[in-house]
Amino acid sequence: MEPSLPADLSAEDAKLVTLARAARARTRAAEGAAVRDTDGRTYAACTVQLDTVLLSALQLAVAMAVSSGVKGIEAAAVVTDHEPAAVDVEVVRYFGGAALPVVVADGNGEVRDVVHT
Repeated sequence: MEPSLPADLSAEDAKLVTLARAARARTRAAEGAAVRDTDGRTYAACTVQLDTVLLSALQLAVAMAVSSGVKGIEAAAVVTDHEPAAVDVEVVRYFGGAALPVVVADGNGEVRDVVHT
């Protein structure tokens, strides 16, 4: 069954949710995230939790974009079981600026909120 998406969610933002779900599912990580750069390319990642390193999925997705040489980020999505208010969007704000949308969805892909940096 396909997840229901809000009517005002663009196809490109829905794609971010799909990529974030896939990143999370591949490794059964706590979170999956995807970001879209200002050229329209996407980067997806999952939470990395090692003994000495903890990176949220969103931090890693932004790091992947930055390491690829992007100049900016225009949107992001996070798939998590946490409440939308618990999602730390600071890394997107730092690199992409204020008022960027971050779609927060649950593990089934149901969009729970769209928060802004």
